[in-house]
Amino acid sequence: MLIDASQSVLLIVDLQQKLLPVIDDNQAILAQAVRMATIAGLLGVPVIGTEQLPDKLGPNHPDVRGLCGRTLAKSHFDACAEGLLPALPASARQIVIAGCEAHICMLQTALSLLERGYQVLPLLDACGSRKPADREAAFERLRQAGAVPVTVEMVAYEWMRDAAHPAFRDILKLIK
Repeated sequence: MLIDASQSVLLIVDLQQKLLPVIDDNQAILAQAVRMATIAGLLGVPVIGTEQLPDKLGPNHPDVRGLCGRTLAKSHFDACAEGLLPALPASARQIVIAGCEAHICMLQTALSLLERGYQVLPLLDACGSRKPADREAAFERLRQAGAVPVTVEMVAYEWMRDAAHPAFRDILKLIK
């Protein structure tokens, strides 16, 4: 299955200002999520963010928040239980997912999306947890459930398909 920009949505889960500092390798995860959201914007792929209890954990990082077409506040760990499904465009079949914590909100949202028939593509280089072991366990569970882990670069090139794509040069600058 190739990842198709016309059927994709980028979901950024809870990259919040008060949560990010305790996430392992948080600067790299934030940078990759911002890179993926910027690429999505260049290619017209919708970007949706979620924020877990924003009154307590604060909003998403401003670099992320500014790239989201829509941001959903939630208290459920699974964003599908609290407004994500109606926010998805009708064309959405493939959900590329970034965020934290990988073993809690990202995992529960991804599993719920898989149960509803979506193809779920968690970004290995843009998802994190406080503990690396929790992150690894989340990805193992997601693989077993049918998700296909990917990287930002894989998604970017599959979305473009061709070096002749009008956004190729701009995206190449973001990747290199």
